[in-house]
Amino acid sequence: MTARPPIPAHPRLGTRLAYRLQRVLRPRPGLRWISARIEASGLARPLFTATERLTKDTLFGCRMCGQCALPVTGYVCPMGCPKELRNGPCGGVRDNGNCEVRPEMRCVWVEAVAGAARIPGGSEALSIGQPPVDRRLQGRSSWLRVVQEKTAPPP
Repeated sequence: MTARPPIPAHPRLGTRLAYRLQRVLRPRPGLRWISARIEASGLARPLFTATERLTKDTLFGCRMCGQCALPVTGYVCPMGCPKELRNGPCGGVRDNGNCEVRPEMRCVWVEAVAGAARIPGGSEALSIGQPPVDRRLQGRSSWLRVVQEKTAPPP
């Protein structure tokens, strides 16, 4: 899999709708059971992950880091930042809100702050620190991990 250049995406799915869907699909026993079966399946897991990749890339510009931060970044993928910063802007945001590395594109974090302002508790969620990217999770399903409430990295 070749790395794509970072291109921030303004979410195509409205922030409020994404927030509502996230709340409906929050971890519950039934979803945990289904998720565990998908993850254990040699056929279902890659199909599910491919579907997740296509959906999240189309709707949010997701990079499938395996540690999804969309719910705390106003549904803007922080991995779209050329520096892959997951906890806020680098300090080089231009006066017009564009990126210091790629002046032609809007700063991912300017978009994230705007998106977070549209959801209940979103602004507070931005202050939640995200761990550094664990490259071992790259390309894996974060949906399955979230539903099963897994936080530890894979073996």
